[in-house]
Amino acid sequence: QPQFVESGGGLVLPGGSLRLSCTVSGLIFRVYALGWYRQAPGKQRELVAAISADAQTRYADSVKGRFSISEDNAKTAVYLQMNDLKPEDTAVYYCNYGITLSTMSPPRGIWGQGTQVTVST
Repeated sequence: QPQFVESGGGLVLPGGSLRLSCTVSGLIFRVYALGWYRQAPGKQRELVAAISADAQTRYADSVKGRFSISEDNAKTAVYLQMNDLKPEDTAVYYCNYGITLSTMSPPRGIWGQGTQVTVST
């Protein structure tokens, strides 16, 4: 089973930025799509951004223009650059994988521990 280790979360002021990292093991990047998900208190987990094996991307409407997903050249990590953060972005962020960009929900892997992002004054 693929394993995901998320990091980079923290407390940030509204309008600030964070870059999340997810180290992936046991998965062939060039075959699968990778995604970032988040779960806010009292809400269902949702897909935020995803990147396919050929580097196509998709974003939730709520983060378009503010978040950017990327992967490293060695294809062992995926990143989420988050700019202009808003209080409603507060959540635990996770990464996971799917077969294609259109089949990311539900994802196919086991959830990691995630990384907490808190946007607050």
